[in-house]
Amino acid sequence: MTGTTLDDYTDRYARRVRGMNASEIRALFAVASRPEVVSLAGGAPYIAALPLDAVGEMLGRLGAEHGATTLQYGIGQGTLELRERICEVMALSGIDAACGASPEDVVVTVGGQQALDLVARLFLDPGDVVLAEGPTYVGALGVFQAAQAQVVHVPMDSDGLIPEALETAIADLARAGRRVKFLYTIPTYQNPTGVTLSEERRERVLDICERAGLLVVEDDPYGQLGFEGEAPAPLRARRRDGVFYLSTFSKTFAPGLRVGWILAPHAVRDKLVIASEAQILCPSGYAQAAVSTYLGTMPWRQQLKVYREVYRERRDAMLTALEDLMPAGTTWTTPGGGLFVWATLPDGLDSKAMMPRAIAARVAYVPGTGFYADGAGTGHMRLNFSFPPPERIREGIRRLAGVMEQDIAMRRVFGAVGGSGVRRRQGGSDAPGPDLA
Repeated sequence: MTGTTLDDYTDRYARRVRGMNASEIRALFAVASRPEVVSLAGGAPYIAALPLDAVGEMLGRLGAEHGATTLQYGIGQGTLELRERICEVMALSGIDAACGASPEDVVVTVGGQQALDLVARLFLDPGDVVLAEGPTYVGALGVFQAAQAQVVHVPMDSDGLIPEALETAIADLARAGRRVKFLYTIPTYQNPTGVTLSEERRERVLDICERAGLLVVEDDPYGQLGFEGEAPAPLRARRRDGVFYLSTFSKTFAPGLRVGWILAPHAVRDKLVIASEAQILCPSGYAQAAVSTYLGTMPWRQQLKVYREVYRERRDAMLTALEDLMPAGTTWTTPGGGLFVWATLPDGLDSKAMMPRAIAARVAYVPGTGFYADGAGTGHMRLNFSFPPPERIREGIRRLAGVMEQDIAMRRVFGAVGGSGVRRRQGGSDAPGPDLA
């Protein structure tokens, strides 16, 4: 009798499939969506804050009055109307015509995720290196791993990516004969840490990449969701050459529509469109029309203010609960915007090993290991505050703190329940240390 596997097609897959791993976040969704579980895991925006009656009427009219066009095939680059609206949105952050932003260089994508995949398809060969913050967005790791590229993490601190560490990584990889294609960065209200790259460091990072001949892929889903005044200008507002700007309407309007975009250097635009057409033929005409109509007829700037207020209240609820309830030795970031807090566990606790006990206690988070390509991050977790109301956030932190206290007690009695080697805070600052890893 010959041996069998669970997958009879194992020997037939392409090599690139070996780099495809299940997302730690997606794997949690089935459990975290149960009503008895307080989910601090996902990154879902609070859609109920939208004027849903008005949005529903708008969507109905699109089908009834414009279905002949919105339900038809379109062009691969996306409609001109939406690309013009996208330029209006980017101008709020300082990416305007003065720095070369044009509808001609915008490519509409199926969310920010397709934008990442298109960049990877254009620039990554097997064995290439991508530099990325450590930790970084789990969805980007999946894209780069599927492209058979290696992700090398660059450490962060409370001011974001550390320029000296970036220079060191570039030099080390050059000495090793490795080919680095680009820096992938989320400089504003970063996922998963909530940290923002400082004004001074933005120029230094751009200078370092320019000297090294590296492209910069700037992912900016959260830049318009700041709580403490204006965010620093995006990297693309400072340099036009060699900087790809990616964003999405998933966090500021509706993730279910799956509409994002890339602002690319002009020479690359056509190749992005060709790659997108090979994947999807064209983005959804209905979804594009929905976003265009929303931006053209509804008070979307005021809606951004509503989101900021809702998320600020929920962030504050989470920070207060962490301060009141977390066991000694726990630290966390204090985000100025976005959707996430990054927590560091007391010495010796393992967020991945602790997860089953947390689910049994009806609370969910994302273990830090999901945000590193090399399996690091066991001593960390990502906590989302955008979706649960403040009272549920506090209850979730209460349950989570109880699980951590139990693990600490078990460690005292039986020894280590997981190794992490993380920092400990004894009543000090909430800011992360020199290296968030």
